[in-house]
Amino acid sequence: MTRVRIEPDSATTHSGHSSVQLLLRAAIGGTMIAHGVKHGRSIDGTAGWFGSIGFRRPKLQAQTSAFVEVGSGAAIVAGAATPLAAAAVVGTMAVAARSVHVPNGFFITSEGWEYVANLAVGAVALAGIGPGRWSVDRALGLDTKVSGNHAAALAAGLGLVAAGAQLATFHRPEPH
Repeated sequence: MTRVRIEPDSATTHSGHSSVQLLLRAAIGGTMIAHGVKHGRSIDGTAGWFGSIGFRRPKLQAQTSAFVEVGSGAAIVAGAATPLAAAAVVGTMAVAARSVHVPNGFFITSEGWEYVANLAVGAVALAGIGPGRWSVDRALGLDTKVSGNHAAALAAGLGLVAAGAQLATFHRPEPH
């Protein structure tokens, strides 16, 4: 009798992809850290910009933006709480898309939503494939608690809900 072994459908079991997962974590997380540091180095300038695009409490928005971007980026680089960190990226990018980029079309060369969409989709994909072998989540055994499509859906859904809440609470753009 021939035995057929069926492999689990979880990306976390495919250790041959860990270097690719690490590369994706570094790209997404590093980008978020860079954005957060940029915002944090000039809280007053960032607050002025948030105010100019219609956000109430712009200094709070600038401080929160810097904190969330650095924090989610660092968590992604470390592979820690990956679906939640990815949700923070999705939320941040959705707010950016809605408040700045969507009216400008798709291409980033016209300040469009191309760039923020790719970061958000990359974060959702990372949540779905998992952080890989070299991650805090793997070391703590958390990478199998929520994984695959469930992790991707959690990252996308939670991120979009958070973005919607932030926009509903704080974004009041001037009518054109």
